[in-house]
Formats: sequence, C-alpha cells, structure tokens
Amino acid sequence: MPLSFNKKPALVAYVTCGDPNLATTREIVLAAIDAGADVIELGVPFSDPVADGPVIQRASQRAIQQGTTLRQVLQLAAEVRERSQAGLIVFSYLNPVMRMGLSKFGTAARDAGVDGVLLTDLPAEEAGEYVREMRKNHLDTIFLAAPTSTDERVREISRLSTGFVYAVSHTGITGAQKQLAEDAQTLVRRIKRYTKIPIAVGFGISTSEQFAAVGEFADATVVGSAIVETIERNPGKEAESVAKFIKQLSAVSHQLSVTSGKS
Repeated sequence: MPLSFNKKPALVAYVTCGDPNLATTREIVLAAIDAGADVIELGVPFSDPVADGPVIQRASQRAIQQGTTLRQVLQLAAEVRERSQAGLIVFSYLNPVMRMGLSKFGTAARDAGVDGVLLTDLPAEEAGEYVREMRKNHLDTIFLAAPTSTDERVREISRLSTGFVYAVSHTGITGAQKQLAEDAQTLVRRIKRYTKIPIAVGFGISTSEQFAAVGEFADATVVGSAIVETIERNPGKEAESVAKFIKQLSAVSHQLSVTSGKS
C-alpha cells in the first residue's frame, strides 16, 4: 500500500522498537495512531547509531538489551497492520538489513504489511540494488536530504524517493531543538524543484509551535526524539503519555487544515 498523507501537515511518529520492550512498543504505536499519527517509523535498534543523539542512543541500547531484532520489528509491523491502515515505515541502519539479505528483507517487509523503508546511512549513489529489491516488493524508498546536500545529490535523492522525501532540518545528530533552523525551509524549496511527492521535515521537532511552523511550508513533520524522550520519562505510562503528546500536535494540524480550507 503506497504511503499517503491525508492532512497537512501530516504527522510521522518515530519509535525505537523494543524500548522498553516489544509489547509496550505495540501499545505505544497503536495509541499514537489513535491519537492522530498518520505514519509510524518503526526504528530498528542498532549498536552504533551514529546519526542519533543521546535520547535515541539510550533507547537503542535498552532495546538491544531486550534482544530486539529486525525480524521482531517486522513481526510487530504485521501485528500493527492487523489493527490499522496507518502508514508503516521500517527505519533502520543498513547493517541489520544486509545481515538479513536485501531480497529476504524486502519479501518479509512486504508480507508484514510495511509500506516503505528508510535506511539512514545508505547514500543514494550506492542504493541501486536496494531500490530494485524494494520496488519488486512494492515498498516505498525514502531518502534523507540535508541542508548540506549538493543540488546534484538533492536531484538524485528526489529521483529515488517514493512515498516522501525526508528533509533533515539541520546538520548533525537527531535531538529536540529549541529553535527550528531556517535551513529547513530553504531545503524544502530546493527539493521541490525536482519532485512533486510530499516532503517531510524531521530532526529536532519537539513542540506544537515548531510543528505548526513546519506545516507552513512542508507536507509532513517527523517527530522522533521528543516521542522517545516521552517514553523514557514515563515508565509504566508510555502509551498514554505518547498519545497525549501526539494529540497536542494533531490539534495544531487540524487547526492549520481548517485555516487553509477557509483561505
């Protein structure tokens, strides 16, 4: 099923699967969807998450200590798919996917009801085989574009991306930011030169104000570290705490949709 955004800005919610355990992750994901998340990024824990800040690094470590594997993440996706038609993305570093094998992974992800895949450390220039395997299984391929990306790279990322393009709001690692970088809006304009598919902005979105600001120029907002930190800070109440946070963001999306509809 191809990814689609039914409202603007759509909300893409990231969770690290297995933090604090897979059963709780399932509850969190379903609660997030019920609260208004349009797409869920199912993060595969990895031992060396170099693109992530301390919040997601800690979550990955906790999930690894639980023994969470890529296969378990795909099983989780299948369980969520039985309950919801929300968009599901496997968000992973390349290593776990290569260990499973691109062909086996593509088939397993398709069978689990996954819609798309984002491999955070796979450059577009080296993604030919990966893209072919995902296309065989009707899976969207989502690539990251950064403010430092050259026009040539932005063009290639836009060409290979389906579902949406992930625009990184700032350079560096993930993590909530006090202010949204102006680079994000400039980057979205650059990407729009090369593609008509939706653009989602992520890295550092943590408040309703930032969510609203992104909604003025992008199709979707990715919220990750703020959700993972909410999980970390609310042991025993993870799902309800995430739902409360997402409802606050979804309310902003609804207000923006109403406003744009009136204009």
